[in-house]
Amino acid sequence: MNTNRLPDMAGFFLAGISYQKTNAPARGWFAIDQQQYATCLAQAPAFGIGAMFILSTCNRTEIYGFATDPRALINVLCTVTKGSAAAFTDQAYLKKGREAITHLFQVGAGLDSQLLGDYEIVGQLKQAVKFARDRGFINTFLDRLVSTVLQSSKDIKNNTALSKGAVSAAFAAVQYIKAAVTRPADRRILLVGAGKIGCSTCKNLVDYLGATQIVVVNRSEAKAAGIAAALHLTCAPMAQLAEQVALADIIIVTTNAAAPLILRSHLEHTSHKLIIDLSLPGNVDAEVNQLSHIQLIGLDEISKSNDHSLRDRQADIPKANAIIARHLDDFLDWCRMRKNIPILKAISIRLGEIAAQQQRAVNDPEMPSVCHTAEQKIRRVIGGTAEKMRTDNHSGCYYIEAINELLTDFS
Repeated sequence: MNTNRLPDMAGFFLAGISYQKTNAPARGWFAIDQQQYATCLAQAPAFGIGAMFILSTCNRTEIYGFATDPRALINVLCTVTKGSAAAFTDQAYLKKGREAITHLFQVGAGLDSQLLGDYEIVGQLKQAVKFARDRGFINTFLDRLVSTVLQSSKDIKNNTALSKGAVSAAFAAVQYIKAAVTRPADRRILLVGAGKIGCSTCKNLVDYLGATQIVVVNRSEAKAAGIAAALHLTCAPMAQLAEQVALADIIIVTTNAAAPLILRSHLEHTSHKLIIDLSLPGNVDAEVNQLSHIQLIGLDEISKSNDHSLRDRQADIPKANAIIARHLDDFLDWCRMRKNIPILKAISIRLGEIAAQQQRAVNDPEMPSVCHTAEQKIRRVIGGTAEKMRTDNHSGCYYIEAINELLTDFS
């Protein structure tokens, strides 16, 4: 396919669902993995789609692309999802042209995230686009759009407080430990659960606390071993949970078990411990609260510790929107100029022909210098014409004007 030709922005659509209108179980029906993503891309041409990408996270599934009808995007997505196209449509938002472009800027900045300022979306967006690019589905328009969105997001991160503070439960838990525990890097930490939250928590413990005495326990020993190896930590089988609980100073639980894993009996005859339970429902026995030497912190308390940073982030939303507006204008300027490239090329060719005719008529023995002067004049005229097209957004009338300007120069 030709990925260099700039398509009409009016054919650019977004179809998506997100946490704002769709609950987690329903979103799960439309979440896709890489194999499903590859199948969608392979089938896209049959739906009349030549350029597209899909952003699928725990909070949203959005498909961006060019089509004659946005329903084509929904239909190709739902060839691989558990949910039907009709069910997706009932909950979806559809955006077109500039509105779809603006939405992607908002998503990339973390302004549309469930956790305001969530910067993880940047990595997820990069991965989604790279996957599509590797299979030939990112055209010039999408490449420039995503590049500008990422530049805007970086600008917002560097110049606002939007991504500062605790923007996830995993990070908030680590910040809580940092504030509540003396010398946290010297403490023995037990992480129970090696899923997405567990991975993020573990990495934050290493990156922000400098913790090294971390033991990872998970039902899947291979998963625990993978995290431990990547971060140079230790893992243990679930069968040793009681032993590891007794040894730990700090316990973080990120599992999703149907019943509590950390029991009162595990803790009755142990030393003082801080336990943070990030599970929902809780995976630490409620009776643990009756033990005076155990401090149990749940999701509600962790969320409250986030209030101050949330207010700071909310205060910078107008500043973030202003940054987006600047980058959005730059992208729209680029789109307008790309549309003018064919007429500019035509003007350049015609001016070259006129200049050659003028030079032949003069029959000047100093022809090389005349040619050089003509080239300079053509470049100047083309540059001025391009700027007029950019500022006035009119192209056709400048063809004759450019020719007249060059003829005046030669007269």
